[in-house]
Amino acid sequence: MSLNPTFDSVSQKRSLSSLLAGRVVKRPKAEDGEQLHDAAIQLLGRQPNLCSLLREAGENQKEEQSQTVMIADLPVITGKVLANELRREAARLDVSAAALSVKTVLERMSEIIKDEKRREMLTPAQRVQLCVLLESCRELLCQGVLCPKLLWQEFRREQRLPKLELVYHLHSYNIISMKLIMESDEDFREWSVSQLKSLCGWTPPQEEEEEETKHTQHRVLSTVVGVLVGAAFDTEDFDLMTSLPCCSVLDNMLYWLLDQMEDDLTSHYTEAQAKRWIQMYDASLCGASVSPEALQHFFTHCLTQTLTYKPRLTVSDAVSLQSKWTFCNSSHLLTALYRKLAVSFSVEQLLCHMHKVLETHEVNWKHVLCFCSTLLVYYHSAQSSLRELLSRLLNAAFAGYDLENMITAFLLARQGGLEGPAIFPSYSDWFKMTFGGSSGCHTSTKKSLVFLLKFLSDLVPFEPPQYLKVHILHPPYVSIKHRALLMEYVSLAKTRLSDLKESVEDMGLYEDVSAVGTSVQPQCQAAQDVEKAVSLFKSTGRLSATVMEASIFRRPYFLTRFLTALLKPRMLPLKADARMSFIEALKKADKIPAAQYSSYVESCQKQRQQTWTTVCSDPSDDPLEVLQVQLQEFTQLVLDGHSEEMSAQLSRISHTIGVSFPNNPREQAGQTVIRLQVDSPLSTQLHVKVSNLILRHFCQCILDTSQVNSPNRQSLWASSLVSTLLSNTQLLSSILHRLWDLFHNQTSLLSPSHVLGLAALMVHLQASMPHRPLIQLVPPIHPEPVTVVEAVSSALVCRTRCEMMFCLKLCSAAVCYGICRGDSVPEHQQQDYIPCSLYKKLLYLIQRLLPEARTTTADPSFSDHQVEPWSHLWSSITSTDSTWRRMALMLWTHTSFQKLKGRPQCQLLFTEWLDNELRVQRSEDALSDFERQEYQQWACTELYLTRPEEQGGCGGDLRNLCSHLLNAIMDHHLSEHSVETRGQTEGGMCQPDVLSRLQEAVYEMEVCGLSADLCDFLFEMISQRCSSTAASSIGSELSLQHILHTWNSVMLSLPAVVLFKVKTEIEKMTLDCDKMIQHVNQHQRMACHPVGLLSCHMTTHLLKGFLYAAARCDHPAEEVNKAWTCISVSCPLLLVSTAHWWQYASPVLSSMWCRLRAGESLPEQLQLIADCQRWACSLEEGHQLQTPPAGAAALLLAACLRGVWRSRTEQSFSRTLKSLQPERDAKHKEMLVFLLFLCVNDYLSSLLYPQVTSQEKVMHLCTELLKALLDSADWLHIFNSDVCGVYKPVSMVTPDQFTRLMPWAFCSLLSEQCVQLQQQRALRCAGFLHTAVSCYIDALQLFLDGQTPLTSARSEKQVNMLCIGREFLSVADETLNHTQKLCHQTEPSHMLGRTKEFILRVISQSSSTALSSSQFRQLESRCTDVDLEVAAALSVHFDPPSLSPEMDFL
Repeated sequence: MSLNPTFDSVSQKRSLSSLLAGRVVKRPKAEDGEQLHDAAIQLLGRQPNLCSLLREAGENQKEEQSQTVMIADLPVITGKVLANELRREAARLDVSAAALSVKTVLERMSEIIKDEKRREMLTPAQRVQLCVLLESCRELLCQGVLCPKLLWQEFRREQRLPKLELVYHLHSYNIISMKLIMESDEDFREWSVSQLKSLCGWTPPQEEEEEETKHTQHRVLSTVVGVLVGAAFDTEDFDLMTSLPCCSVLDNMLYWLLDQMEDDLTSHYTEAQAKRWIQMYDASLCGASVSPEALQHFFTHCLTQTLTYKPRLTVSDAVSLQSKWTFCNSSHLLTALYRKLAVSFSVEQLLCHMHKVLETHEVNWKHVLCFCSTLLVYYHSAQSSLRELLSRLLNAAFAGYDLENMITAFLLARQGGLEGPAIFPSYSDWFKMTFGGSSGCHTSTKKSLVFLLKFLSDLVPFEPPQYLKVHILHPPYVSIKHRALLMEYVSLAKTRLSDLKESVEDMGLYEDVSAVGTSVQPQCQAAQDVEKAVSLFKSTGRLSATVMEASIFRRPYFLTRFLTALLKPRMLPLKADARMSFIEALKKADKIPAAQYSSYVESCQKQRQQTWTTVCSDPSDDPLEVLQVQLQEFTQLVLDGHSEEMSAQLSRISHTIGVSFPNNPREQAGQTVIRLQVDSPLSTQLHVKVSNLILRHFCQCILDTSQVNSPNRQSLWASSLVSTLLSNTQLLSSILHRLWDLFHNQTSLLSPSHVLGLAALMVHLQASMPHRPLIQLVPPIHPEPVTVVEAVSSALVCRTRCEMMFCLKLCSAAVCYGICRGDSVPEHQQQDYIPCSLYKKLLYLIQRLLPEARTTTADPSFSDHQVEPWSHLWSSITSTDSTWRRMALMLWTHTSFQKLKGRPQCQLLFTEWLDNELRVQRSEDALSDFERQEYQQWACTELYLTRPEEQGGCGGDLRNLCSHLLNAIMDHHLSEHSVETRGQTEGGMCQPDVLSRLQEAVYEMEVCGLSADLCDFLFEMISQRCSSTAASSIGSELSLQHILHTWNSVMLSLPAVVLFKVKTEIEKMTLDCDKMIQHVNQHQRMACHPVGLLSCHMTTHLLKGFLYAAARCDHPAEEVNKAWTCISVSCPLLLVSTAHWWQYASPVLSSMWCRLRAGESLPEQLQLIADCQRWACSLEEGHQLQTPPAGAAALLLAACLRGVWRSRTEQSFSRTLKSLQPERDAKHKEMLVFLLFLCVNDYLSSLLYPQVTSQEKVMHLCTELLKALLDSADWLHIFNSDVCGVYKPVSMVTPDQFTRLMPWAFCSLLSEQCVQLQQQRALRCAGFLHTAVSCYIDALQLFLDGQTPLTSARSEKQVNMLCIGREFLSVADETLNHTQKLCHQTEPSHMLGRTKEFILRVISQSSSTALSSSQFRQLESRCTDVDLEVAAALSVHFDPPSLSPEMDFL
């Protein structure tokens, strides 16, 4: 069955390919070779068409590629067969075998290569057939029947423009080498260029079978370029005949490429065409066929041609247009070309070659400067190399006065400055550093100086204004004798700026005028100048020379811009800050006009908050989409690891950011201060979107890179991105504002990936901290400007459990990232990656929330975790399966984390711990009440009490522990009631818990026998606090009162006995009240309300402590009597307060003393107070006792009477007052003088606080007392500031404010008395005239100083309110008239007028001996300054010669 088909097939006529295919199934034997050869000859004899023979051979070989038999023998057999047939046919036709073979091959080639206009390359099927044909040609060439040169000649005769792919295949199959084509083809230069352009611009169809075509296209181009480069630049095999055409072809292609860039064609076709050719400048593509020397020679040649291509632009054009040739504005094709050409050279070699080209050629300045920018952006070492080149250029320029080197240096320096501070120093910095000092190149000789100034002058007509401003603001260093030369240039530059309509006067003092971008408004620049000047003043303590020079030489800008920005109204702090001190220094230097300063002070009193505005970007622009695309591309570059391209992308991002934030240029010199308004929203929605976009992409990039490598194995992309963000002050402010808002208000919106990314951002902000702006938070959470990280860290509060958990996660991620990241840098730089503020928060939270972390790190239970590898530590942070407790413990026990505790800046001080603990809200704490108490006791007694003081602890001293606790409680209480936190309450905070810790510490000191030290410590501490707040202004007085009220509230919670000291004298325990008396006299009297009285609680507390301490003495009752006698004389405020509150305090004191002394009654001196109270009550009820209690002080009696009569009727007071008869009993007179003093204090209180005290009733009491005392001169002592003797206690009861107002009370009371009382009786009082005139002068001075207790505005307001009441409530006309009359009488000016009339009448009716000569001179001198009429009356009435010398003696 199987033989029949085979037999039938043999009998049929079959082709060569079918015959060969049929024999494949048999295994050939060695002896069959000769038979096979003969059979093939016989078969060829039947095939007269050689072209068909080649076609069949090709088809045969194509089929045989899929077979497994000995394929290698087949081409040899086919070649021999074809060669024999060609020779036979040539002999028959009488032609050469070579000519016939060429003709046959070209015919077959024409069949394969069809003329398709739409394709520049063969189809896959054509390519296979051509390869088979060329394989046969190679065999024919081996058989010697094919001539390559003849083949190319015949081919060119038929084909006008050969396709490059065909040339490539002929070259790769070694049929016709490209060198042969170059030598033999005269038109090679023309058609090769056109074919290269066509092939670069052709794109294969998007089909799967065309994938090989793409690779072939790339191989064709790279092979052709490699051959061209080798032929043109290989010195070992150099042939002039081929070198020039090849070099010409390469040059033409380069020129074509540069033309595409120059024409700025944006079509996709042209761009793809250019990109494909740029890819050919790759050392790895053509380097295999070209030697490294030839390749470098080629790249050097291309770089030279690029830099010198079409040098149409002059130097003046370069100076004018340079700002448009930055990296971001340059063609990306040109920068890509530069990168390809520069890959084989170092930066030094490239800059050296550029310098050589500049010296020897006419250059295209645009290409040269773009090349400089490309090197600076992509190579970090280019900055230092360019600086060295600039130095060499300047040295050469001044050595030979060479303008070419000079202009080259300036253009290169400006080009570097245009790329931003992260790339190269600004032009202003370079110019100052180069020419601003006495060691510059221009200072050696006058000729050098003239050369520089002449050069700058020649540039003026072409200079952009920003460079002219640099030369004016930062002129070259010039000696005094050559100053005129500089002024000529400055005058010329200012004239040019005026022509350009650029105001010289609006230039800032510290403006970086060389920065490119939208010019800053004068108001914004002035604000920046103020911030910089204040910062310099704060660091140096003196006014900078720039400010002083501006006040003289730039006075219009100084007065209208600088001072206006400086004196912007704001709410002044209680303690002078750097800005206030700077203003005062300018005022002392007479640099601020008096009227402007007065207006500023007045406005500050009304201003409550200063607002900071940012300038919105142009709404027509939409840079957000551009920025989003750029950030996505940057993220992809990071993931792909293209570090060089990252720098270029960051430059583009920086340029786009400059569009969104155009009006805040980069700060170049030193640290500045950014004011961050944390309570106000961002100014524009665009800024919010930009900030969110940047933060979101940063977090995503951190997350993606962390999944691949740990931080110590990542590139520097994050640091570079953060540096770019920090270079724009306004963007930095916007991002910080957004971070603050996220951390403080929106923590619940942040996912774990956000937390990880923001934590890493905090680390990189910390690492970029040096030479970065400081942040001043508004409201001022910190007293001074702080670093960026510390400012943002302030938003992380730990008041509730949720806030603690978020803070713990963020800080753990940040510290872990910083530790891992620091492992990749030198040891001395590792600390830069640890945010100390976040590390401290971690120290606080971990030990608070994890009790197991409170043990020492030497605990064996933690030893297994001490050597966690970096990967394990980082995976614990990034893993979604890890709990916060496990993550925190692993980080806590890590060796690197524990080592950080040894750094002083990373130690959590006891004061910082207390501040954190006091802010915790008890109701939302992560710890229960018992857990919180246990933790606080451990922290106070075990952690910080034993820790050395240099590490933030107490050094084992309980006194230090109490000091820290007490200061923290007071500071927290004061801050909770400050202006910035008004509206917040301390309810729910941990202050009661910390106060309990203070009570425990005080009790422990008592147990340890340190009560005496504790008493001294407490009074010393409050004395220091009060002394630091001197009551020199109203604000200081309020602050002092606030401190004392806070102190009193804390003292009331402590045992009263700690306020008194029991000392041992000659083996006897005695009571020491000196510290308490001093404290009450100096400080407590300043905070009493009502004035002259301690509060009931404080009075009772002091008396309880007094009795407790006395009970410890050997003779308690005697000590009480002795000490109280001393208190009655030395501490009148406590005496008056005790008398006032006795009915409330006596039951408590009696009960306590009964317990302490086993039923004893109160000591004699305290019983005396009760007797005085009974005497005062009986006197008021009409039971007129003959004498007051024996031994009672006059002030005590007056206080008892005042307390009783304040609640009684006016008639009973007048009746009782007559019964005392002060003119007969000196005791009664002294008591009534003290009573008058207390009533005058009440009268002043009624003026200051009319809602508390009835003015009419107090006025009546004072009038009745004056009637009883007017004949005696004793009552005048209470109005003298230097009172002494028995009436000295009056100056120890009231605050200094009331002492200053006593003259006003004197005039006010006297003006309300009747004429008879004023004149007839008063004139008989010795010393009345001197006291009256002195008080009038003092009252008038108070009025002039605006310190009167009742202003006209208040009176008018009262009248207006009553008028309204009359209109709507039908108030009686008589009541309204009476009130208006009262308000008119209490009007300060009216009262002073009446007093003046009275003084003039008294002077005219006084005897000539009423004043001594010294008193007259004193009063006349004082009156001359404030009231000339009174001074004249004194001079007329009291003739100095007639004054009695006896009065002087008296």
